[in-house]
Amino acid sequence: MTYPKTLDFLYSKLPMFTRVGAVAFKKDLHNTIALCNALDNPQNKYKTLHIAGTNGKGSTSHMLAAVLQEAGYKTGLYTSPHLKDFRERIRVNGKMASKAFVQAFVKSQKQLIETIEPSFFEVTVAMAFDYFAQEQVDIAVIEVGLGGRLDSTNIITPELSVITNISLDHTNILGDTLPEIAFEKAGIIKKNIPVVIGESHPETQPVFIQKATAENAPIYFADTHLHVANSHQKGQHLVIDVLEGANVIFTQLALDLTGTYQLKNVLNVIESVIQLRKQGYTISDAAVYKALKNVKKLTGLQGRWQTISKNPLVICDTGHNKAGITEVMQNIKNTPHQRLHLVIGMVKDKDISGVLALLPKDAIYYFCQPQLERALAANELAQQAAVFGLKGKAYNNVALALADAKQNAGPKDLVFVGGSTFVVAEMI
Repeated sequence: MTYPKTLDFLYSKLPMFTRVGAVAFKKDLHNTIALCNALDNPQNKYKTLHIAGTNGKGSTSHMLAAVLQEAGYKTGLYTSPHLKDFRERIRVNGKMASKAFVQAFVKSQKQLIETIEPSFFEVTVAMAFDYFAQEQVDIAVIEVGLGGRLDSTNIITPELSVITNISLDHTNILGDTLPEIAFEKAGIIKKNIPVVIGESHPETQPVFIQKATAENAPIYFADTHLHVANSHQKGQHLVIDVLEGANVIFTQLALDLTGTYQLKNVLNVIESVIQLRKQGYTISDAAVYKALKNVKKLTGLQGRWQTISKNPLVICDTGHNKAGITEVMQNIKNTPHQRLHLVIGMVKDKDISGVLALLPKDAIYYFCQPQLERALAANELAQQAAVFGLKGKAYNNVALALADAKQNAGPKDLVFVGGSTFVVAEMI
């Protein structure tokens, strides 16, 4: 198969969550185990970090990968979903897997794939694990796809488990309360393996402590151990001090990921570095400074409070649930502008009304729909938004909506694009 035909096989023949939603989620690890057994269990041939959480796990994964790269470790990075190129999911030291590898993997495993009928995600996880083994990485940062306990990535035994935060998302699969969702995320906690939790919360903390105690896993809550001070914007960077108690352990730490939510993620990253150092990893302060200043360049990360153009100012963000949109609204508030133009699209299985309730009534709306089966039709989104006093026009695709927003925007206006990862992907 050619590379385009290989992608077509992956996208169209396999159940894909981004396309069809919950029916693509397999509630056991059987298929992933079968695939990896056939590949001689590549995931056991290098060290790993495992990252879960509702929001922030992508940014946290990329930051940790950047730190490990700068510290001199050959670092694999598996994330999902991709924005522009399938191979964004599988990187080594920031470089995407080759098209030839993707073709060769699918060709060699096609018969097995057709026999066991795995999901798209199960195949890509096995593909990533195999690639990292072939590339002989020192360590791979593995981002959970959905949940944790039953996620395909959960066949690894990591050096460290990391959980960013818990909020309501994928409630039809993971449960509709914070403790239920925390239980699923806590499924990545392994026997005797330290776990770092980014945010302590009265409803979820007992769930994590109970699981960690059962597994004899040392547990560390980053936000009770560390805190941020003196945060300010300096050019294209968010500059902060990180304190451990009263002691400043990083001063004037510059982040090229500038969304306010990174103030939470960076504590998770620093706490993870502290725990990795305890295990014997050589990670200098200089490596941390250089890595966090250049995460996008080192890893290729896009879509996190990313400035697309400056005249007019166009910013996008992949936040797509209530917690994510709350942070987006805070970032918009912190960005000087006259009028706000909001290009927004969503998928059907999200908390649509919960998100719409958070959006400002004085913005000009451009309702659109990303090109996938799960997308909520733009006119339906506009109708639901009208209930919340949000007014605007509906567009059949993202490009038309953005073009109109840019045309209507004045020199001091802000155009924000978001509501869904897939809206951002099409815009980028």
